[in-house]
Amino acid sequence: MIAAPSLTAVAVILTGIMGAMIVTPLMNRLRVTDFRARGFAAGLASHGIGTARAFDVDSIAGAFAGIAMSFNALLTSVLAPLAAAILIR
Repeated sequence: MIAAPSLTAVAVILTGIMGAMIVTPLMNRLRVTDFRARGFAAGLASHGIGTARAFDVDSIAGAFAGIAMSFNALLTSVLAPLAAAILIR
């Protein structure tokens, strides 16, 4: 079964929007005050839209969000084919 690209795009956009909306109140509620941790969490979970929101909050948070987004892309591109190869066997 092949996933529809348009459905994937909608899921990615919704994930980014929800993450950007939720990250600041969630981090406040969890009492996370370090902008490095807040930005890393936003970039990891909500990709580009979350990274843009992190830059709105603080420049350090935005920088760490960009780093997290890059790490996520790198690890996903390496680990996803490995996981698929293992699951196909």
